Amino acid sequence: MIKMYTTTWCPDCHATKRALSSKGLAFEEINIEQDEQAAEYVMSVNGGRRSVPTLVSGDVAHSLSGFRPQKLDVFLAEAGL
Repeated sequence: MIKMYTTTWCPDCHATKRALSSKGLAFEEINIEQDEQAAEYVMSVNGGRRSVPTLVSGDVAHSLSGFRPQKLDVFLAEAGL
C-alpha cells in the first residue's frame, strides 16, 4: 500500500488524493502536522524539507509537491504500481 505524507492545508495533497482515488489505488494518509516522527521521515527523504505530499511504496519515496499527473506516473512506475 502507498503511504502518503500530508498536511491538512496542502492543495497538492488534495490533488494527489483525488488522482490516486481515480486510479483505484489505496493509500494510507499520514499527517505530518500530527506525527513528529512522520515529519522527520519526510525530511530525511526530501533533503531536509518538509515536502508534501510525499508518497512512499517499499523503498521508493517521491515528493509530489507542485503536483502534476506526470510526477505521480513516475512514482507509480518506479514503485511498480
